[in-house]
Amino acid sequence: MSSPAAAATAEGAPPPPSDRSRPSGVLDRYFRVSERGSTVGRELRGGLATFFAMAYIIVLNPIILGAGTDKYGQQLDNAQLVTATALMAGLTTVLMGVIGNVPIALAAGLGINAVVSLQLAPQMSWPDAMGMVVLAGLVLMVLVASGLRQRVMDAIPGGLRRAIAIGIGLFITLIGLVDSGFVSRNPDAANTTVPLGLGQGGQLQGWPVLVFVLGLALMFTLVVRKARGAILVSIVAMTVLAVVVNTVADVPDEAWGLAVPALPDQVVSVPDFSLVGEVSLFGGFAEVGLVTGCLFVFTVLLSGFFDAMGTIIGVGEEARLTDADGQLPGMGRILMTDGLAVAGGGFGSCSANTCFVESTAGVGEGARTGLANLVTGGLFLLALVFTPLATVVPSQAATPALVVVGLLIMAANVRDIDWGDLTIAVPAFLTMIAMPFTYSITNGIGIGVLSYLVLRAATGRLRDVPWLLNAVGACFLVYFLLGPIEQVLGLA
Repeated sequence: MSSPAAAATAEGAPPPPSDRSRPSGVLDRYFRVSERGSTVGRELRGGLATFFAMAYIIVLNPIILGAGTDKYGQQLDNAQLVTATALMAGLTTVLMGVIGNVPIALAAGLGINAVVSLQLAPQMSWPDAMGMVVLAGLVLMVLVASGLRQRVMDAIPGGLRRAIAIGIGLFITLIGLVDSGFVSRNPDAANTTVPLGLGQGGQLQGWPVLVFVLGLALMFTLVVRKARGAILVSIVAMTVLAVVVNTVADVPDEAWGLAVPALPDQVVSVPDFSLVGEVSLFGGFAEVGLVTGCLFVFTVLLSGFFDAMGTIIGVGEEARLTDADGQLPGMGRILMTDGLAVAGGGFGSCSANTCFVESTAGVGEGARTGLANLVTGGLFLLALVFTPLATVVPSQAATPALVVVGLLIMAANVRDIDWGDLTIAVPAFLTMIAMPFTYSITNGIGIGVLSYLVLRAATGRLRDVPWLLNAVGACFLVYFLLGPIEQVLGLA
């Protein structure tokens, strides 16, 4: 029996397919499309929506990695980074679809790429830094093969799992609001305790923000009316509007952000694969020593481990793919593919690839299987040649999907948390608010786990907690105290 929250989510989701619309054939059997209540059309629309929601990574990841300089003063080439980012995003997303059969797309992880660019590279060469990422991915794969990673996920109580999903909903909502320009960071010079404000200077200004507001209104209207392709239709419509606005109005390029909605001068670009395979697996240890090298690998490992775990839980809940125990089908294959993606991202020199919360845009469009990933991954691979076209969709056209899906995720999970048990309610609340406020899924999970353990100990129920969750708490304690630990060891 579905919960009232699940029913609420269903109201915003496409109606179940009729027998006539159920697909048949090889694709249906392999991806279990009709078995999961979907259709090929929904999977195609979902794959498109996910790509549009995360195509910005093709531009953003090269900017972050390109800003760093290694120990020898070398910087990575932007064109090569664009190729590496699109290539590995396409390959790992397709692999997740074929092996894991879930609509979860992957690309270079934000946060991890900053660690690689600003923390690892300055102390070694770029191939050494990417080798650290590969090692973290290999360790993740060993943890999956041993069953330990699955057991860690199983050890997290149900209420905290729900809170992780809700926190991701709030997180992607904030991402949508910030990336669209609807919300912006107040300048430090303002000397204010309020970190975020409405638009610019407390006011909504400029055509790009208007495109976002209209897109949000259109998308909510289409979802409420249960229109097919609500998210995708809105993204396409707002992209067309943005192109028109940018053509007739005097809008500065920087007002749109990374992707300017202008018809490109050229449609085709030539990919440069020179960075792929430029990796030194153990060279970093020779540069920084064994202890510091292990700490670097641990940092990348923990971020990749729990960022992906939170995203998998959130997307699985939103897609209603989990069973009564909160388990996803084929979890072992999903986690192994994620570990392979981390290592693959390092091998491609684009930083660790991980699961993207923007996959919820495709789920909101109806995607339920890995077939959607073939569309998303295929578009990333096409972007190797058609990169100028892939960057036409501005964030203001795609980010309304994140706000809409954020609502649906919250509606599906918030009522199923036992708010009467404060040992669950407090960690759940802290998890939910920490993710958007610290802009990190890993931080939210860590704060939730640690507070859960503290409150269980305070009420004399720590013995009921699985030993593995205590071990996870110890790892998070090291993670949050990494700065003081490095100072004590003389590594800072």
